[in-house]
Amino acid sequence: MGTPMASFALNHIIAPGLDLERFFALAKSLGIQDVEIRNDIEHRPTLDGTPPETVKGLAEKAGIKILSINALQRFNDWNDMRAQEANALADYAEKCGARMLVLVPVNDGTGRANGERQGNLRNALKELAPILKKHGLIGLVEPLGFEICSLRSKKEAVEAINAVHHADCFKIVHDTFHHFLASEPDLFPQQTGIVHISGVTDANIGTSAMLDAHRVLVDEADRLGNLGQISTLLTSGYEGPLSFEPFATSVQNDPNLRSSIEASIHFINRHLTAE
Repeated sequence: MGTPMASFALNHIIAPGLDLERFFALAKSLGIQDVEIRNDIEHRPTLDGTPPETVKGLAEKAGIKILSINALQRFNDWNDMRAQEANALADYAEKCGARMLVLVPVNDGTGRANGERQGNLRNALKELAPILKKHGLIGLVEPLGFEICSLRSKKEAVEAINAVHHADCFKIVHDTFHHFLASEPDLFPQQTGIVHISGVTDANIGTSAMLDAHRVLVDEADRLGNLGQISTLLTSGYEGPLSFEPFATSVQNDPNLRSSIEASIHFINRHLTAE
């Protein structure tokens, strides 16, 4: 039996200069139905006053499904302000038709001590669970591979989710860039709610110096092992989409972006078919 075929999604970071209507049209033109919207780019409906019902209407008109809002930042630094942010984002996500909310950990060098980081993570999950359940959402815990991050390990995330007994409302993000940076061998396809894909092709950058700005589309020059990661996840039972999440301005400003995305899709699918 060969590798199952992949389905794809677009994260709005791939084209942050497009408003939602044009972003949805880009996805549709590629035959992609699933998208992730964001609250950290120029066109961010969660913060610019766009009613969530308007977002839902635009998506329905375009035949697009909103997978997630990306993201609640510093989720594992739980306090009153974080609770307010979580409630507001969850409410917006429900009303705009999103199914999941991405949860990004503290990434400034704090909260990394052994014991401290696990305690902070479990506390945040306990507090988030009733908020997510109220709005019918899945929380997507996203470990980041950066050395300064307070949550680098997917295994640690899965253990915390199981420990707080809320596996019904949390899954993890498998990000191919962060998986490579973290050098973590374990994959958790059954616990994975979405896969973010991007490549690094610059041969002059050391692993420890890789940043979001280096993340491009996946092609034959990729250094992160995307094809291996994707193949293993799909053959091990992951059934969700692969969401393009390149941060490099060279991608975001590409005048032929649609064709470039299409080429990356074909490259990935050719590899999977060959297997």
